[in-house]
Amino acid sequence: MSSDPTPSAQSSLGADAVDEAIARGLDFDGTPIPPAKLDLYTSVMALEAGRQRSGVSNTMRSRIVRIGAKHIPQDELNQMLINADFAPLKEKEIAFYYGGK
Repeated sequence: MSSDPTPSAQSSLGADAVDEAIARGLDFDGTPIPPAKLDLYTSVMALEAGRQRSGVSNTMRSRIVRIGAKHIPQDELNQMLINADFAPLKEKEIAFYYGGK
């Protein structure tokens, strides 16, 4: 018997798992994603793709804060940002990501 995860378990792991599922048009459980949901998602993502970016470093920081707040306590994330020479957490980020915790 193999100790490898099943293909369905593998498909729901990692940062690209959702994008891959959307491209296939299938949710992680194998059910089709309704066309109306796919169409709306595609339309909104096309708008985002055309938006002017403010810079790679700003985008990196935004992603770190958005994702890090789900996994890392506020004080620890703030110190990690400072240590990496990013701006510390802003009051509005703290309120949004940590306010209800």
